[in-house]
Amino acid sequence: MSSFSELGVPARLTDALSELGIRTPTPIQSATLPDSLAGRDVLGRGRTGSGKTYAFLLPLVARLADGRRPRPTAPRALILAPTRELVGQIETALAPLAGVAGLTTHTVFGGVGQNPQVNALRRGVDIVIACPGRLEDLIQQGHCTLDDVRITVLDEADHMADLGFLPAVRRLLSRTPRDGQRLLFSATLDGAIDALVRQFLTAPVTHEADSAQSPVATMTHHVLHIEREHRLAILADLTGAAGRTVVFTRTKHGAKGLARQLNRSGVPAVELHGNLGQNARLRNLDAFHSGEASVLVATDIAARGIHVDDVALVIHADPPAEHKAYLHRSGRTARAGNAGTVVTLMTSEQVRDVRDLTRAAGITPTTTRLQGATHPILLELAPGERRSRRPIVQDKPVAPRPAKSAGNAQRRGGEQRRREGSGAPGAPKPRRTKTSSAKQTSTQGGASARRGAEAGAGAGKAPGRRHSAAGFSSGRR
Repeated sequence: MSSFSELGVPARLTDALSELGIRTPTPIQSATLPDSLAGRDVLGRGRTGSGKTYAFLLPLVARLADGRRPRPTAPRALILAPTRELVGQIETALAPLAGVAGLTTHTVFGGVGQNPQVNALRRGVDIVIACPGRLEDLIQQGHCTLDDVRITVLDEADHMADLGFLPAVRRLLSRTPRDGQRLLFSATLDGAIDALVRQFLTAPVTHEADSAQSPVATMTHHVLHIEREHRLAILADLTGAAGRTVVFTRTKHGAKGLARQLNRSGVPAVELHGNLGQNARLRNLDAFHSGEASVLVATDIAARGIHVDDVALVIHADPPAEHKAYLHRSGRTARAGNAGTVVTLMTSEQVRDVRDLTRAAGITPTTTRLQGATHPILLELAPGERRSRRPIVQDKPVAPRPAKSAGNAQRRGGEQRRREGSGAPGAPKPRRTKTSSAKQTSTQGGASARRGAEAGAGAGKAPGRRHSAAGFSSGRR
């Protein structure tokens, strides 16, 4: 079958896809849509960028478009995702489909005020896209029930397992009707997910297309064997070329520091990691989407669900710990048939780990030994004129303070004693009267009370954040 209509997708949804420039189903969509549209439980495996999102959104919207209205606090469908970034990406893809079908949607995740989410649920929502933690909180507070859920979707189920979300996912699935439809989609599935499938899916139909281990013809993999002192200069050279680049680090501190250093070098970069608040995350993602920043420096939080068109280069500044993270990181490029390059920086101490990593990922990269911070391979991997023309400045550790000498300590001690009214080391300190002590206590208490009042006023003024129209809005479309 070569079209969505031939697969059974309703005409108004195929028209909505056509307006988005989507006219031909991907392999994972062609494989799963006939079964999911028929109401069967489906287990879909497809690598990152294979079109899994529309593979579950199309049947979900098609089966809910029956004219029924949701009850207050009782959504009719639930999509679970591991990160708020992925939740936002799903909502963005869902919006045009829900709009033509007349369905309401809302996102539920932590890190923001819950009042807008509670108010939306009270009005009634057809489809909730949620992270497990916040959704459980709202259920326990009585703001949501899953009794009316007809379709449940788990996206990136293996990442749920990696983050320790499976106990919460089991509890949430147990709250949905047993006869409801369940759809599980992910790039990789392991033993923990198999146990989830056995417990909650009924006679599931398994489809695998573009599996995580299958090579991506348009993606090339390179390993650069470097010295650690040349790492920043090499990164500045690669990211200084034209085009969008995603750079992955292992830690939040590393992402923040590298983004700062790249900006100092003249490369416009933004960071994305778990220490950022939701407003900062959205602001940085918007800057990367718009092209204001050409480089996104991120931890593995961005490896799932962050889709930006035309990412030409993915760099593993720190090699990931395991092959699944490598595959998901690399999947930020070479999407939808586009070409892309993946570069891993490797020091001599990491040779064995990177070799094992690439073997487990099922790839054979081209390895190049760099003796310094310059090499013709850099221009080949990231062609074009470099933006960075400023000298590379490494962050230096703060120098320790000089040790205090005994003479300095004695002089400071004498000055302190004189301020207290004692000229000799053994002289007694003047006794404080009860009046002066009470006055001091009163003064300190007043200052503390003022600080507490200011903090309380600041907390009281913080409004619950409303989701932006770029995919976080609610209401009937």
